[in-house]
Amino acid sequence: MPSDASAGPPNVVDAGLLSPVTVGHDEAVTDAAILDALVTAEVALARAYGAAGLAPAEVVDEIETEFGWEGGLRGCRDHGVELGSLTAASVSGGNPVIPLVRVLRERLSEPARPWLHRGATSQDIVDSALMVVSRRAAIQAGASLRHTEIALRGFARSRRDEVAAARTLTQHAVPTTIGLRAAAWLRGVRRAGDRLEAAWRELPAQLGGAGGTLASFAEIAGTDAAAALPATFARELALAAPAAPWHTTRWPVTELGDALVQAIDAVGVIAADVATLSRTEIGELAEGAAGGSSAMPQKQNPAASVLLRSAALRAPQLGATLHLASALAVDERPDGAWHAEWPTLRELLRLALGATATAQRLVEGLHVDTAAVARNLTTTRGLIVAERLSLVLGPLIGTDRVAEIVSAAGAGGDLRELVDEIPEAAGVDIDALLDPANYTGLAGSLVDSSVAERPASPGAGRLQENE
Repeated sequence: MPSDASAGPPNVVDAGLLSPVTVGHDEAVTDAAILDALVTAEVALARAYGAAGLAPAEVVDEIETEFGWEGGLRGCRDHGVELGSLTAASVSGGNPVIPLVRVLRERLSEPARPWLHRGATSQDIVDSALMVVSRRAAIQAGASLRHTEIALRGFARSRRDEVAAARTLTQHAVPTTIGLRAAAWLRGVRRAGDRLEAAWRELPAQLGGAGGTLASFAEIAGTDAAAALPATFARELALAAPAAPWHTTRWPVTELGDALVQAIDAVGVIAADVATLSRTEIGELAEGAAGGSSAMPQKQNPAASVLLRSAALRAPQLGATLHLASALAVDERPDGAWHAEWPTLRELLRLALGATATAQRLVEGLHVDTAAVARNLTTTRGLIVAERLSLVLGPLIGTDRVAEIVSAAGAGGDLRELVDEIPEAAGVDIDALLDPANYTGLAGSLVDSSVAERPASPGAGRLQENE
């Protein structure tokens, strides 16, 4: 029976069946997208030679036309290179650029062929292409984070004074507010978004030649032109100009990886809290589109939170692998460590794309069960303010007697009656003392300060075609 065309070729290993958090969000990092970026990098190098006045204009025009250069950040998406055959041909040389250059040159005229891949090494093209793909994916993930930030600002503001039980080490601790909890999520998401944007803005092009000396470019164009060529190449790819070749100096990869992990961590915290607070016996939060169960029709599973947690559990190990590969980047080109980066970085980008999009959907649809929040606040029969009792009554009756009252209340006694029977507390407003709403400290102002910080723009960091 023929396979569904929407599922892709029958030999596709990973269409997302076992990684549902990424499904529908990873188009920017597919093999096809990386192939587009590889071709784009090759054409961009020819354009850089043209911009420097080194390559004939008609040669550059031919290369652009033949491989579908679309200008700006669109690059080459109608290049006509067949992915399957290129993939198979990549095995013998250890990277896809070797067979790609051969395929591309076969389609050019004799005068144009020497200007394709001129002076470059495979790592120049692979690294630059991965930075192009990474930039696009990071911008997309960052936009999702900004939308999540906007939703959290509204959520925190609307729930600013809704008192709830704070939990420490799984147990009720003191009163807090739903708004303050959301404000903590907001700060984490905002910082992650800022760091991710800073990381993608610094992603550099790679152009160093075979050994990172730019000797080939100096031979072709002279030392001054060779020194300027990497920045021109970077502009063609909308990447940062490299200070020097970074074949074995892998901070662009590790710093981006760290920012991606932080972004996934930030939304993973939200997911962990929502998953806990949506438990049947707690029921304070609910996802807007909860999932069902194949066997238990009564269940409303927090599916988005579950998927987010899956990403958050996987991301740190991927980040660590990038650092390990960086540490082993020896000689002037790593033997295997460089290759290990490719699928690791791609999977981390893929997780970030899926996790941030899922987080946006989760937060925008989040519901609060006010009755459940109020009910849970009374679970300890007033002892949620035990810390306050110690602070207020301790100076009047001593900490030992306060401990006795708390113990008695914990054993089933009525806390209000127990406090009311204390002669030394005759002048204390007991109702106000025991009201959890009167012991939330600076929660309201902390929410206000978080919400008042730089407001997010939905288009922050958006990819512009003319950048």
